[in-house]
Amino acid sequence: MSEAGWAIMLVDDHAVVREGYRSVLQKQPGLRVVAEASDGAEAYRLFKESAPDLIIMDLSMPGIGGLEAIRRIRQWDKAAKILVFTMHQNAGFAVQAIRAGARGYVTKTSPPETLVRAVMDVLAGRVAISPDIDHELALSRLAGESSATDVLTAREFEVLRLLLAERSTEEIAETLHVSPKTVANLHSLIKGKLGVESDIELVRLALRQGILTEVDLGEA
Repeated sequence: MSEAGWAIMLVDDHAVVREGYRSVLQKQPGLRVVAEASDGAEAYRLFKESAPDLIIMDLSMPGIGGLEAIRRIRQWDKAAKILVFTMHQNAGFAVQAIRAGARGYVTKTSPPETLVRAVMDVLAGRVAISPDIDHELALSRLAGESSATDVLTAREFEVLRLLLAERSTEEIAETLHVSPKTVANLHSLIKGKLGVESDIELVRLALRQGILTEVDLGEA
């Protein structure tokens, strides 16, 4: 932290959302927003330029999503502190985010004070999970069933997200800076891990496990 306080970067593809939580955060003593990004690629670039103390990251964004951005940022700087702030209330997304390197996970339905508390916890080196997700994680452990978010790596889950968004192999390869052959191999690996044989089955599984919703399908 500098003399001016903790430097924070906001990453969300909706400007009005960034404006809302920038307003909440800058009312807190010692917190200042130094950069904003609208997608994962821009977040990675701005992180290297502005070196914030904390990144508040959405997961669902055009192009490179939050999970891939977290993975890349943590590869660049293993000490980077990242707090996910997202609409996804599925506990599996929290598992994937923490696995990718995030130190906290708060849902957008949480009250502002929950976000502020999580920011301070992550800055202090603690892991922060909003109460609703903490409850979901406990229930998922009790259920004892495995899901896509349990068996896939962060990179595989990001490929799955892009496949569900109806991106082509070539588009995914360009987004993730890998070869089309790598994407095709990951596509097959994902289906194998999830025990499905076709993309239709993949969509059905994603709907069943809450990774994909009917709303997402309507927007695709």
